[in-house]
Amino acid sequence: MKVLITVKISDEQLEKIKSLGYEIIRISESKIKNCEEVDDADILVTYNPFKRLDISKMKNLKYIMLTSVGFDQLPKEKVIKQNIQVTNNRGGYSIPMSEWIVMCILEIYKKSKMLYKQQQDKVWHMDFGISELYGSRIGFLGTGTIAVEAAKRLNGFGVEIWGYNTNGREVEYFDICFGKNQINEIFKNCDVVVSTMPCTENTIGMIDKDKFELMKQGSSFINVGRGKIVNEEDLIKYLDKFEGVALDVFEQEPLPKESPLWDADNVIVTPHNCWVSDKNDIRVEKLMYSNLKKYKEGKQVDNIVNIERGY
Repeated sequence: MKVLITVKISDEQLEKIKSLGYEIIRISESKIKNCEEVDDADILVTYNPFKRLDISKMKNLKYIMLTSVGFDQLPKEKVIKQNIQVTNNRGGYSIPMSEWIVMCILEIYKKSKMLYKQQQDKVWHMDFGISELYGSRIGFLGTGTIAVEAAKRLNGFGVEIWGYNTNGREVEYFDICFGKNQINEIFKNCDVVVSTMPCTENTIGMIDKDKFELMKQGSSFINVGRGKIVNEEDLIKYLDKFEGVALDVFEQEPLPKESPLWDADNVIVTPHNCWVSDKNDIRVEKLMYSNLKKYKEGKQVDNIVNIERGY
């Protein structure tokens, strides 16, 4: 079987994959184009070559292994029509993203943004409005790997952790979880609401003025899931209600320079950066080898995604 790899991998990883009996084709995404060598591939290991690569010409293609968690870049209709199996890197970025969540919660509670500004301005002024995280209630929209890793770390701060998932199932590290028709319990009762949900037809724009209206005065909101889940216009109108807001994803990226979110004193803006880590390549290569080995052996691979469902 031929494997087309368009992402950067180590020479050691390449040799390990060859040892499984695969024929390897390596072409960077910036240089890839359809040709006989490429179109014969059975497996595609990639991030996003789809503007340059027409998979409908790849008649042998049976499996696409994405190194990303999201798969909005996929030509979904072609994937479904050709019955191509797809896996993603679910869980691969959960640790750095969970660390970012904890960092932002602490920065909000400890007013770090204001204190950094005072340092830049060389202002010595003690603030007695600093809060403790201890005893707070943190609510997660979505209880997947990102939320689980964050909840695991937050448990050490003596907080209560609530979660929302489709059926209210119990999840490790969460004190209580709510199901599909109980999502408002999170917004009404939590001191911090963290969105980690994927973007689907059912979640686009779901966090809007009605949800912000339910939240406590002086609560905080964090989004690391998908920008399109949040109605940013509504969020901007409700900024004064929040102690802090931390956003790593946005409706439009890059965030337009004219957006009020840039200048709001209680908003932390990061450029879709919370997933970055010096250990990401190690995790990607480990999953890559494991799934290629399983595929070769006829076993079910990990992290199969449902294209039509959206996750």
